[in-house]
Amino acid sequence: MSDRNISRRTLLAASGAIGAIAANGTLGQAVAGAAPRVDADVIVIGHGLAGLVATSELAAAGRKVLLLDQEPEASLGGQAFWSLGGLFLVNSQEQRTAGIKDSLELARADWFNTAGFDRGVNDPLGEDHWAAKWAEAYLNFAAGEKRDWLYGLGVRWVPIVGWAERGGQLADGPGNSVPRFHMTLGTGPGVMEPFEKKVRDAVRDGKVTFRFRHQVDGLITSNGAVTGVRGSLLEPSSAARGKPSSRTKVGDFELYAPMVIVTSGGIGANHDLVRRNWPARLGPAPRRLVTGVPAHVDGRMLAITELAGGRLVNRDRMWHYTEGMINHTPIWPDHGIRVLAAPSSLWLDARGKRFPNPGIPSLDTLGTLELIGKSGYDYSWFVLNKKIIDKEFVLSGSEQNPEITAKNLVAYLAMRLLNSTPPPVKAFMDKGVDFVIKNNLPDLVAGMNALTGQNLINLDDLRRQITIRDQQVDNPFSKDVQVMGIRNSLAYSGDSLARTAGLHKLLDASSGPLIAIRMNILTRKTLGGLQTDLQGRVLGANGQPIRGLYAAGEVAGFGGGGVHGYRALEGTFLGGCLFSGRAAGRAAAAESA
Repeated sequence: MSDRNISRRTLLAASGAIGAIAANGTLGQAVAGAAPRVDADVIVIGHGLAGLVATSELAAAGRKVLLLDQEPEASLGGQAFWSLGGLFLVNSQEQRTAGIKDSLELARADWFNTAGFDRGVNDPLGEDHWAAKWAEAYLNFAAGEKRDWLYGLGVRWVPIVGWAERGGQLADGPGNSVPRFHMTLGTGPGVMEPFEKKVRDAVRDGKVTFRFRHQVDGLITSNGAVTGVRGSLLEPSSAARGKPSSRTKVGDFELYAPMVIVTSGGIGANHDLVRRNWPARLGPAPRRLVTGVPAHVDGRMLAITELAGGRLVNRDRMWHYTEGMINHTPIWPDHGIRVLAAPSSLWLDARGKRFPNPGIPSLDTLGTLELIGKSGYDYSWFVLNKKIIDKEFVLSGSEQNPEITAKNLVAYLAMRLLNSTPPPVKAFMDKGVDFVIKNNLPDLVAGMNALTGQNLINLDDLRRQITIRDQQVDNPFSKDVQVMGIRNSLAYSGDSLARTAGLHKLLDASSGPLIAIRMNILTRKTLGGLQTDLQGRVLGANGQPIRGLYAAGEVAGFGGGGVHGYRALEGTFLGGCLFSGRAAGRAAAAESA
């Protein structure tokens, strides 16, 4: 076994050297009979969460790793640093403590009904074939060792489990039947922390070498195998985390290894690419988008890996949020912040017409995105009041949740339980360009029309819609699906304590002032990507693994080229990076033994 693996590594390295010689038009080392060049056992492209996890697994197995990224060291951890840190767990201790009855069987039904896999699940060459296999594997992970594995690494969670993507339709429709969103103490940085520590320890021990400001422009291949990478050295950058860094080239590089793992993320900051892949089923591609990820999330490695033979599947599947607010203090260009709302805010289209089901906050992101797309406008409105915003608004992102990011659980729970306006939310109320805050409905409507520069909202029509909705509050047998949703939310202790305002009339003066928020479409995740088998090996057009090439994280659709199918259940993006990064790292370590 050992001799065979050494032979394979030598052959792959030799073929890479020959490829490089051919590209450079020189014989040099090969003629002299020198040993083929090998710079590491494995090269990992992308230092986000999936890359850190894969690298930590490789280092633990004693492999020498080069970890490359086009960004400076300040951005180590990539998008994960900015996240809320939500993780999807099934039948967890936190759920059981809250009286939530969950099971692998219920989670599997929810996942597959939400994903809607329909592209050749049973065909080895189908786009959804490996995605569905990854979904099964991930569900077993989320219901099995995931919590214990992370707990052993020091990760802890807020005891109140969140209820994201509730569906609000039939039992066989999309959505979570029960709360499963576990917010990590420390938010995104708290998820990153143990893996960053492992990698930095491996750097100290000489097992891992960082190569910042290395922008990969191509994969080096020979005889059907990937044997290295080539690219541009970018000038040093002092850009702070999340800020755009320069793309000024100061040199070239080539690096060789018998295995390469691509963990470079998705396309969320590349609006041109988002629009190019936008599916017609969601209506026309939005003319205006705000951006939920840093500028370096550009999708470059998708095309580069495809050029090397990797199969790119489910390009039209993506996950963008419908509740995006322009950041009053932007970190990256067009920076938007997503609102994680509970179900009380009234959701209206640009003309002030109330959306039908599932256009209710917290129910169905892509269902609402489709409603917005087909409305003819690329924004919508929340109408609510201060009582609702104080209790129900959570802003996505580590920087928008300072108490949890600092792991100060007492301060966080005190703020949520006392129903005081969270300071980050108050900052948006004071400075957010999408906010209109008034004491009465006529002034609110005037402010909404002034904000957009179009008189699309009719006062009498909006008053009629709100009045009809408010009348349902007095009726214990409501036919209004949103009012029923609020009552369902209040029946869950976690929502009643910390996330859902008591059912009340929107126009109740004691709950004011009134608030309207223009909600923009916020780019976030790529659900399709490089097709991989369960070991993370990138597959070619013939369905066979490309020798020496692996992928993990968002660039691989979080596993298999699209583990989520058409829609996500939330808390599954960081988890997908963890699971796929671990699988690719362990498989590459075993292959290079």
